[in-house]
Amino acid sequence: MLTNKMVVIIAAEAPVGVALNTAALLGVGLGNHHDAVVGPDTADASGEPHTGMCAHPIPVLRAPAERLHTLRTQAAAHPDITIHDMHQVAQQARTYDQMSTTLAGTKPEDIHYLGLALYGPHPTINSLTGSLALYR
Repeated sequence: MLTNKMVVIIAAEAPVGVALNTAALLGVGLGNHHDAVVGPDTADASGEPHTGMCAHPIPVLRAPAERLHTLRTQAAAHPDITIHDMHQVAQQARTYDQMSTTLAGTKPEDIHYLGLALYGPHPTINSLTGSLALYR
């Protein structure tokens, strides 16, 4: 059994395109910081190679946008949880440098989250996200 769990939480109010983009960006971020979550490359019966996939199931959950800020704060209180977030500053920026500069001047309480990805021990992730509904 895997000792850690991954979840992605998307703002319930996000339009479908924004929700899909947010989920993709959060997955890339987590995969970049945790090499062990991606399994080795594989091959099909003909020998055709297939790149490694995430070894963890990743439930995609939804929560009201205002809940994401609280959830991020709660998760940050646990040093064993990795947090990736997607916010309106990143969505509206044209370049990474522009996003970084704008974010540096934005107060934490003024950040509006579109989604979060959390990775950490099963019990901790479950305690934070167990009441959230699946994204459907």
